[in-house]
Amino acid sequence: MLISAVPAGFMAGLFGIGGGIITVPVLYYVFEAAGLNSNFLMHIAVGTSFAIILPTSISSVITHNKFEAVDFNVVKSFGLFVIIGVVFGTIFASILKTEQLVLIFSIVIFFLGLYLIFLKYREIESLSNFKIQYKIIFGFISGFISGQLGLGGAVMNVPILRFFGGYSINKAIGSAAAIGFLIAITGALGFLLIGNYKGIQEPLTIGFINIPAFLIFTPITIIMAKFGAKTVHKIDKKIITKLFGLLNIVVSILLFIEYLNY
Repeated sequence: MLISAVPAGFMAGLFGIGGGIITVPVLYYVFEAAGLNSNFLMHIAVGTSFAIILPTSISSVITHNKFEAVDFNVVKSFGLFVIIGVVFGTIFASILKTEQLVLIFSIVIFFLGLYLIFLKYREIESLSNFKIQYKIIFGFISGFISGQLGLGGAVMNVPILRFFGGYSINKAIGSAAAIGFLIAITGALGFLLIGNYKGIQEPLTIGFINIPAFLIFTPITIIMAKFGAKTVHKIDKKIITKLFGLLNIVVSILLFIEYLNY
């Protein structure tokens, strides 16, 4: 966990994600090795990921905001529908089995990765064409999927803000990081309450949130998120997008292999 927290935090700042795309798979394998209940491995990984994203996203947003890369207007308007989606996604995840969550995670991340790899970068920035119907539909979908998978939502929200909002890659990443905070606080609370409702009694775990993992990941990811957020403003925008997509593909393949082993 100590080793994996470093790249998780850095990529959280670099891509505007909460780090869930890395922490969820890592925590899944760690909890499996630790012998936690196999029926709830993915649930605890997702819930813990949300808890970790909370402070990490704050650190990332503060840094991105220094570069004026956060549009708080879209965070408030689009974020509302994302929160609604997270609530429904969290509830839906609670009735799924671990292997089902693993499969959903791998499929979603794979297609998002392909999209980003083949995305054509647009230099022109237009902030006036993110229509309300798109905010409602894609906000709910983004939140619903994020709520199941323990993600900060940037894997979906960065492309959404780029394609439908016309945002530059830097502003899309910064705004997605802020929306990620809203997703994390809603998701963490949801998995905490649902885990308690189900009477989960795994060692050092409250609800679906593992305390040691939270304490180990949080300080490291906060520090590394600052470095990642600063780095994104020094790298070619096309490279950032392609790297983001490639990262998604790699993670999706690893988890699909895990699903086949069930």
